Amino acid sequence: MKGYRNRLFSGVTTSMDRQRRFLGTLVREPLSVGAVAPSSRRLAGHMAADIAPGSRVIELGAGTGVLTRAILDSGVAAADLLVIEQNEAFSGMLRKRFPGVAVRTGNALGLKRYAGELPGPADFVVSGLPLLLFSPGRKLRLLHQVFSALTEDGAFHQFTYGGRCPVERAVLRRLGLEAALLRFTPLNMPPAFVYRLQRRR
Repeated sequence: MKGYRNRLFSGVTTSMDRQRRFLGTLVREPLSVGAVAPSSRRLAGHMAADIAPGSRVIELGAGTGVLTRAILDSGVAAADLLVIEQNEAFSGMLRKRFPGVAVRTGNALGLKRYAGELPGPADFVVSGLPLLLFSPGRKLRLLHQVFSALTEDGAFHQFTYGGRCPVERAVLRRLGLEAALLRFTPLNMPPAFVYRLQRRR
């Protein structure tokens, strides 16, 4: 019983440490954090929708790893997951939490530098990036690299706190993409919308 209590307390403490680290980064570097609070497990589950065992996945802006955990729980092998996180403190924490997962400290706009580390094209790219803060030009650069790294039928999942897709129609048209609302997570704080972008059929 004592051992169980120690493990439980350790798990709670670790979670609190991650929360404190997230809030500290939000205060120091607000533009580098895509969320105003760590994503809920429900939102993470919605972001990982349709990801199945055998999928190859790239995660952009992993933060404290809530979505990383959901991706692995969906059956993705650690060797089939590539995480790109620009915050050094977060990426160091992610390496400790998820041994076997390739975690790279870098800007998502340098995605093409890292994408070749997967054993093949990605089936999904999931993003916790603050796309609403990106200019149309930066979104164009990012999505060009994302869809160069994806299979022909691959999908890009992005959450947003706004009801509309965070990628402008002009950017979607230029890249030949279409966007669809995948899930709405009203119980997340704040409520979040998950969009899926794919090549137009």
